[in-house]
Amino acid sequence: MQNAKAWKKLKTGAWCYFLNHTETGEYFGMLYNWYAVNDPRGLAPKGYHIPTDAEWTILTDYLDFSHKANYRESEDLSNIRFAGLEPGCRGKKGKFDLPGPSGKWWSSSENGTGAAWYRDLFSGVGDVFRNSRDERFGFSVRCIKD
Repeated sequence: MQNAKAWKKLKTGAWCYFLNHTETGEYFGMLYNWYAVNDPRGLAPKGYHIPTDAEWTILTDYLDFSHKANYRESEDLSNIRFAGLEPGCRGKKGKFDLPGPSGKWWSSSENGTGAAWYRDLFSGVGDVFRNSRDERFGFSVRCIKD
């Protein structure tokens, strides 16, 4: 979905490349609105799913980001490898926000009507923040094995 005016009116699943440039997809992947995350056809490949808000909490508590590591570099933390990039995001009105200094990943959990939980990882700070946003925002997704 490239058109910003159409993006802000969506109530169905959609994805885009950052700045609508296909070449950014090779590095950053795609940005999805939350409707795509919640689509009954499933966004994740077979055998995987988008983590719930509770599953994100388990991961971030276990990894204990308080060690201030730069999350962009894959580090082996108790045999769990986690790497993230700062792919930017797409606002609910269809405007793109530039990459960095954080990456945003949807959970599969809603926070009331019209909003869903996500995690925001900040480089240099080494911390993860739990927030909710309008479901029209375009964020990244992370799949986990069933």
